[in-house]
Amino acid sequence: MQTKICEEMRVKKQIDVQHEIETRVNFLKNELISSNLKTLVLGISGGQDSTLTGKLCQLAVEQLRTETNEDYKFIAVRLPYGVQADEDDCRLALEFIKPDQLVTYNIKQVVDTHEQLLRDCGQEITDFNKGNIKARERMIVQYAIAGNNSGLVVGTDHSSEAITGFYTKHGDGAADLAPIFGLNKRQGKQLLAALDCPKILYIKQPTADLEDGRPGLADEVALGVSYEHIDDYLEFKQVVDSSKQVIESHYTKTIHKRTGVKTIYDN
Repeated sequence: MQTKICEEMRVKKQIDVQHEIETRVNFLKNELISSNLKTLVLGISGGQDSTLTGKLCQLAVEQLRTETNEDYKFIAVRLPYGVQADEDDCRLALEFIKPDQLVTYNIKQVVDTHEQLLRDCGQEITDFNKGNIKARERMIVQYAIAGNNSGLVVGTDHSSEAITGFYTKHGDGAADLAPIFGLNKRQGKQLLAALDCPKILYIKQPTADLEDGRPGLADEVALGVSYEHIDDYLEFKQVVDSSKQVIESHYTKTIHKRTGVKTIYDN
């Protein structure tokens, strides 16, 4: 099973960091050119994944402007729910990325309204489910901005996240482009280090921070396995049986997140 999963997730055992940066920037450039669109849109949280993806987006549009003399741009989107606990990290990430444009949209009012309206029609929303509503509202905002600016929405899905399905279906899992897929968590850190990113942004504890009752819940606590073991697994190394079982269980349970909408013609 590990062989099958590793082939699907495309993680290399070793990477040439500069080659990976160049390849992923070129991917973004080529997709903009082939789509006849001019803008990349991405939500920035202040965590490792959006910081890396945002920097790659900004590099791509800067290179395209130089090469074509056309008006390509990158729009970074702040999407806090109320007051963001790691606000300083988000500001630092934006200073590092230097996006062409910044849009801030606080999702709290809309999400809370959804929750109340659902309650009014007899649907009590759990804290976990509300977290998914937050992620989907962020998706709606990014696509609205992309639609208004001839843009593509960029996602932050990487292979350590994809293997576990650790994202919201049609939320942060919804995007047009996924430029850091094929990298695991530790390889993403290597790219950020090579790009001279402030170290605090990629050594901080990863968190989706979607639940009101468990703010800042660490990804590794939610998953029940460390990223170190997930990354080892993806690099086809031996991991302890308990971690292997957790990883493969997450993979199996979340296959539906990695496949398209089913029809009567699908087996």
